[in-house]
Amino acid sequence: MKEYKSPVAALLWSVMMIGFGQLYNGQYIFGTLLFLFELTANGLSSINESILYSFHGNSKLAHDIFNHQWGLFYPSAYAFSIWQAYNKAIILNCLKEEKDPPEETYLTGFFISFVVGMNLGVYYHHYFLSEIPTLLVLTSPIFNGLFWGIIFGFAGHFIERYYKKRKVKLP
Repeated sequence: MKEYKSPVAALLWSVMMIGFGQLYNGQYIFGTLLFLFELTANGLSSINESILYSFHGNSKLAHDIFNHQWGLFYPSAYAFSIWQAYNKAIILNCLKEEKDPPEETYLTGFFISFVVGMNLGVYYHHYFLSEIPTLLVLTSPIFNGLFWGIIFGFAGHFIERYYKKRKVKLP
């Protein structure tokens, strides 16, 4: 008998590290491939060093060390890993209960908009904002990406809910 897979647990495991939600769901090959991508993109973009310098308030160095060419791949893989793990857990639970899987996926608007916001935030951050104390966090490519990713994500989620509530078909 298959065990229950919590969609929230799968989501949180993927938030912690790309691919971990898939490993939680029993998708070992797919989870390992996503995790290897995480290691590659993380290492080649210097995300961790950029985060370290951001926490120390050195936004100029956080900007300079960050490799944007690799760093712009990261939000897409991150959001996909979270979205896929969440929806796969729902499907696995339906199969366990011998019910038909849902015809639609969940949180799609949030994660598509999250990727757009993160990519814009990562690319369009400015370390000169460090002169304004309240905007200091937005000088880091990582924190600015997360900030705009979350804002865009919730906007996308509310737009998706609006259209689903009115049963409007998107083109």
